[in-house]
Amino acid sequence: MKAPKELKVKPIRNGTVIDHITANKALNVLKILGLPSKEAAVTIAMNVKSSLMGKKDIVKVEGRELESREVDKIALIAPKATINIVRDYEIVGKSKVTLSNHVNGILKCPNPNCITNTNEPVTSKFSVMDMGPLMLRCYYCERIMSNQDIEKQFK
Repeated sequence: MKAPKELKVKPIRNGTVIDHITANKALNVLKILGLPSKEAAVTIAMNVKSSLMGKKDIVKVEGRELESREVDKIALIAPKATINIVRDYEIVGKSKVTLSNHVNGILKCPNPNCITNTNEPVTSKFSVMDMGPLMLRCYYCERIMSNQDIEKQFK
């Protein structure tokens, strides 16, 4: 019996590799990044075996380096993700996403009566109450956002 051919994912020349994404969250990461697009080639691996996480997702984006605001959004749904910057096929930068104690202007408060959901020029602000599972509290109305509430905003 012949051994099955091993399929390899082509390395990217320049761009970003987002590794250690929580399993089954790669599509949410694509939405955050506004992908797929006509400009960037994207490779997705989902439910890949990982000694660190059990299973994980990986996203490779050719020709694009992430902005800090995009990384902040990724931290909300994939808090263990790592961002690898690739130039000329070499990793030139590697960092873990970090979630600060406050999340400003990224999420919408789920409370329809919150001042941030009116015509007032107020930016949403949340305090991180718990990291696992992630729970946030609105600075203005004190509504608690669960991990599921957060994920709904990125679907």
